[in-house]
Amino acid sequence: MIFAEYFTKVSEGIEFLIALGSVIGLLGLLMGFVILLAGYREKGVKIIIISFIIVAICGLHTGTKYFRI
Repeated sequence: MIFAEYFTKVSEGIEFLIALGSVIGLLGLLMGFVILLAGYREKGVKIIIISFIIVAICGLHTGTKYFRI
């Protein structure tokens, strides 16, 4: 009984972290494109690549569904 509650809380925490990573990845993509348009090519490309990796790991729709955005 205690273990079931513990694993439920752990799974909810993991779900929250995945959703948060998804939202951070989407914001990173937007920020990367803005930085790229501002003229800082190397920094913008690095942010876009890292954001693509985060979105690929966490999923694109997970954060918007979890936070109801």
